[in-house]
Amino acid sequence: MTYIDQLPDTAGKDKILKLHRQRQDWVNQPKKGFLRYRVPFEILQKFPAKHLDFTGDKVIIGSADEIRTGQRQDLESALRDFCPWRKGPFSIFGIEVDSEWQSQRKWNRLLPYLPDMHGKIIADIGCNNGYYMFRMLPHQPELVIGLEPSVQHYYCFKGMNSMAGQKNLHIDLLGVEHLPLFPECFDVLFLMGIIYHRSSPIDCLRDIFSSLRPGGTLVLESQAIPGSEEHALFPEKTYAKVPGTYFVPTGNCLQNWVLRAGFKNVRIVCQHAMSSKEQRRTDWMQFESYADFIDPDNPARTVEGYPAPDRVYLLAEKK
Repeated sequence: MTYIDQLPDTAGKDKILKLHRQRQDWVNQPKKGFLRYRVPFEILQKFPAKHLDFTGDKVIIGSADEIRTGQRQDLESALRDFCPWRKGPFSIFGIEVDSEWQSQRKWNRLLPYLPDMHGKIIADIGCNNGYYMFRMLPHQPELVIGLEPSVQHYYCFKGMNSMAGQKNLHIDLLGVEHLPLFPECFDVLFLMGIIYHRSSPIDCLRDIFSSLRPGGTLVLESQAIPGSEEHALFPEKTYAKVPGTYFVPTGNCLQNWVLRAGFKNVRIVCQHAMSSKEQRRTDWMQFESYADFIDPDNPARTVEGYPAPDRVYLLAEKK
């Protein structure tokens, strides 16, 4: 049984299953890039956890006294094979994984506004290593599906959940572009940190609208530029050193996109300036991070001279 069997009959189940099998055949090939992440995943599978806690800022899988000293070295080595860790924090059998993003900050900002998820089918688009999926579990969803095209993040989540053993969490090597295969499937859909990487954000939002059931909720988090105007920045090459960034809207512009895609009751619940307290280099992510993306002489500007980013959080409904 796969998660596909649990989807509503509205889904294109045959096409999803075909893609699912193609992706499985693809990552099972003996290619170096796939083995790089499949090998540590297979090591993590050997460590089923007893103690689990998804209610706090850290996703806790296992406690330190569940493994022997010799096992700890093998476990940490396998975890470090998934570096850089972008989302977190995690505590894995007492090993503290300090991720680049302090993702609990986003979750805690959203928490007062989240819709009822009890017994619901939820999608997390671009789910990365599944941090937010684990944080959804205390809300008792029926099913959470993460769509994540990155092999690194795919195997990282698979490794985490092989230890956590949560049968209502699933991941597939699909992206936001595959949402047309899921018409009227989801009660709640999370799209966090994705929309500004889409060259056609309105089309993306319309696909999301179609994938939600009537009465469903979109939870959208995005990079944004400050200001009350209804416009978007279109960078020449990069924004804050990130390639593949297309439109970076103001909060009001983002709200208009969502309205034009057909959603109702669209409301911004939070907007704040970014800082290196939220996104920073750590021992588990040793590449450039937020402080390297900002003009050192003017923190209100990126290194390219664009306005430094805000983050904006928005909820909307399909009536």
